[in-house]
Amino acid sequence: MRRLACWTVALLISTASSAAQAAGDVLRICLDENLPPFSLHQRGKPGNGFDVLLGQAIADRLGKKLEIQWFESKLDEDSSPALEANALLSDGRCSLLASYAFTQDGLVAPGVKTAKLPDFDGATRDDRRQRIPLGTLTPSKPYMFSTLTVVLGPAAKQRQIRDIGDLAGLRLAIESGTLADAILMTFDKGRLIDDITHLIPTRDDLLGALEQGKFDATLLDSRRFDAYRAAHPESKLAPSGYSYPIGVNRGYVGLSSSAELLAAVDKSLNDLIASGTLADLARSAGLTYLPPREPAILGDAFQKIIRSGAR
Repeated sequence: MRRLACWTVALLISTASSAAQAAGDVLRICLDENLPPFSLHQRGKPGNGFDVLLGQAIADRLGKKLEIQWFESKLDEDSSPALEANALLSDGRCSLLASYAFTQDGLVAPGVKTAKLPDFDGATRDDRRQRIPLGTLTPSKPYMFSTLTVVLGPAAKQRQIRDIGDLAGLRLAIESGTLADAILMTFDKGRLIDDITHLIPTRDDLLGALEQGKFDATLLDSRRFDAYRAAHPESKLAPSGYSYPIGVNRGYVGLSSSAELLAAVDKSLNDLIASGTLADLARSAGLTYLPPREPAILGDAFQKIIRSGAR
């Protein structure tokens, strides 16, 4: 009987050890299912995008199998990107969350102790109801820089844009309540106000209206323009080549308890950036790639720009 008990304990230990070893062979990353060209997952199709390619490259270097936990971000008054990321990581749905915006507000200790999970692939009714005790978010090395860009309509595609002031005299369309709206409206004490038409984000098709020649230019997230061009290869909209000088770095975020993994990921990112492989992955995904910039974590730079007149 005693021998049987010992054998049972040994079997349980062996099984637990095998499970732990199997878990250690997997790199599980949370990706937004609708954030092209960063990441995109459509039902019945394999996921694609820059973060899928990058995740696979890092997993290969770490000798791990890549697994993706897809999630859907639907922000409301009870949530935020920071709380969603923290809840997914704290609940063990993944070890890393990709393309996280590195801002001071997004990396401070959460002001609440628990948060709801966003909807995710495989979620049950109980998952949607529960609140998850939160941990502390820790960023990796940033791997790209995101900012706004000027997009030109067919009639203005030859216009040289080196600064926001070069938009003067063009018919400008902008979505109300956005950062781009604040930048253009406050530029040089309101010099562009008479050129601006405001559109409603959830109702009006900004890039469609620009495509139809109703307006000459707009200012928007470069990622969004990349996604539009991929969906409309026949588009006559033209990139201006201008990038707004203030933006945000993006990278992975994990919990403070994942320091060893984050250090290994940072080493892989250094290698991928130095070899040019990371930029190649971005190009193959149709993403306009800009390397990370200082400061690594954005503070209140946008507020200072707007207060001083967006110059």
